[in-house]
Amino acid sequence: MNFRHLATMALCLVVTSLAAQDKGKTRFGKISKADFEPTVYSVDSNAAAVVLADIGSSEFKGNSTGWFSLEFKYLRRARILSRKGYDIAEIEIPVYEQEGLEEKVEQLKASTYNLEDGKVVETRLDLKDGLFKTRINKNLVIKKFTFPNIREGAIIEYEYKLVSDFLFNLQAWTFQGDYPVLWSEYRVGMPQFFYYISLYLGYQPFEVKTEKNKIVNFSVSDNSTQWQGRTSTFSAGVTEFTWAMKDIPAIKEENFTSTLANHRARIEFQLAERRAPLEQSNVMGTWPDAVKKLMEYEDFGLQLTKDNSFLNEVLTDLNAYTGTDLEKSKKIFAWVRDNITSQGYGSIYTSKPLRQVLKSRTGTAADINLLLVAMLRKAGLLADPVLLSTKSHGWAYASYPLIARFNYVIAQVNDNGKIIYLDASQPKMGYNRLPENLYNGHARTISERADSVTLDAELLKEEKLTSLYLVSKGNGEFSGAGERRPGYLASLDLRNRIAANGTNGYEDEIAKGIGPEVRLDEMVIDSLRQYDMPVVVKYKFDLELGTEDIIYVNPMFGEGYRENPFKSATRVYPVETPYKIDELYLLRMDIPQGYEVDELPKPLRVQFNAEGDGSFEYLLAVDNGALSVRSRLKFKRCYFYPEEYNSLREFFNLVVKKHTEQVVFRKKK
Repeated sequence: MNFRHLATMALCLVVTSLAAQDKGKTRFGKISKADFEPTVYSVDSNAAAVVLADIGSSEFKGNSTGWFSLEFKYLRRARILSRKGYDIAEIEIPVYEQEGLEEKVEQLKASTYNLEDGKVVETRLDLKDGLFKTRINKNLVIKKFTFPNIREGAIIEYEYKLVSDFLFNLQAWTFQGDYPVLWSEYRVGMPQFFYYISLYLGYQPFEVKTEKNKIVNFSVSDNSTQWQGRTSTFSAGVTEFTWAMKDIPAIKEENFTSTLANHRARIEFQLAERRAPLEQSNVMGTWPDAVKKLMEYEDFGLQLTKDNSFLNEVLTDLNAYTGTDLEKSKKIFAWVRDNITSQGYGSIYTSKPLRQVLKSRTGTAADINLLLVAMLRKAGLLADPVLLSTKSHGWAYASYPLIARFNYVIAQVNDNGKIIYLDASQPKMGYNRLPENLYNGHARTISERADSVTLDAELLKEEKLTSLYLVSKGNGEFSGAGERRPGYLASLDLRNRIAANGTNGYEDEIAKGIGPEVRLDEMVIDSLRQYDMPVVVKYKFDLELGTEDIIYVNPMFGEGYRENPFKSATRVYPVETPYKIDELYLLRMDIPQGYEVDELPKPLRVQFNAEGDGSFEYLLAVDNGALSVRSRLKFKRCYFYPEEYNSLREFFNLVVKKHTEQVVFRKKK
């Protein structure tokens, strides 16, 4: 839509008015002595810094190019309470660029305020020397600065306006951050002729959530050669949304969290439609529309639809044109994995043509896995890319074709109806195996049908078996044999660890877990280079328990839970474990010669809930001069709601209690 369409606009609406909400009263530079009086804040008495106010607004304005711009205004005021909070004074402002256009940061100002001899002293940021620019990629630049003269107790504030011609970039708003926030407020004036989908994340309640309908005059001009100097003014309905929260606690990293980005209180927007009186169009489109566009991109789909005859030589050398589909796909996958070095990831698009990826033998995850798709197709296999979002990147949404929500691409191959997923960018990754950080829910196949795929942590199960056998040699000495069968992902970690550091550190870890002064006689690791399978670790050792009248032994020998993984007393967001677990530990140990069992931990069987989603058993028995122990911890799911947290924490308290109890042997009289 341009000036020619806008020049004929006319609009009459019935307006419904709602009670106006008072705006945030924070104004830049209005700092008084009283603002320094609090030494702690009730929202978090231990906070190293507190955000006193976050105030933002977004408005649509007619511009001089025959279209509209977004004006985002932002003000933050914060208080530094200790040196640990100094990082709140380091500011980054992201600026988007595309095809010669860039967002503009205007009216930026920043000041630090300190109380000196009872007076408020302001130190302003020198924009000439204190503002820096860092390019992240071809579309993103970061403007950054650090507040001057910061001290404990200082108040800092900054504000700016960001003018953007990219209407898809209606600024998201994050209410919750790394420090507590006393007040956070965001206003958006949404014209009726643009429809945005709003996505809310988080668990914090709104203090304010209002809508106010009004009529706004828009003025649009066009300075192009044909329409230079022509201006159109028209009226349209605008809904002003206001969202606000108060006393928002900081969100803190906890164990078993995919990413805090999924749980911060936040609202995001996606442009979906243009509506009357503009020329109506579905901007967001459907998944098939999005896939079609991707397949037309030079740095994505066109790399796959080319002839790619340069692949013939390597495929011929691999003998990849013969054999079953499974045999061909395994050969190609293993070759790409073992011969192309990964340079990390961060985008779904190729960083260079696939011919250069093959020639240089290096590339990003997208380069490598799209090369894999191209080779599979060249060999006559049914293969497609699959887009997904890694756990650290946050969830993608199945309902909306938001390509920006994806940051990773893998390969999919159809083996006679069986769908196999491959990631050749990961060294030592097995066939039809994926890293656990890719199991993050919704994914999308980039094919004609644009099938939805669910790669959920519930699909992963790590089965771990550890067994120990100890034989008494007299005088408190034992010879032992052990075997560890870790799950597949733990095996992958072990393979990478041994490749980097050898086996010495791992041997020391096993020995230290069994007891002090333990020495492994030998250790053998089976299947270390058979990447499709878990490893098996076998070892022998000597152990000395001494000859005291009373001997204390922890029968888990370093294999149990020594501390609760859930330390926080409360938790406001879900627990997300990376996989289901089934951990079995078996021990058979001779009772030391000349001793008898004096105390034995009581056996325990307990379930996590009535549905049996988790269970723990700890069984001990003495028979024929030997102690037998069986410990099994099992969970059938990976996602636990906040209201289940206390039960989960208490459950693991029981596990830790049992795993740390000791068997007492007493010398016979």
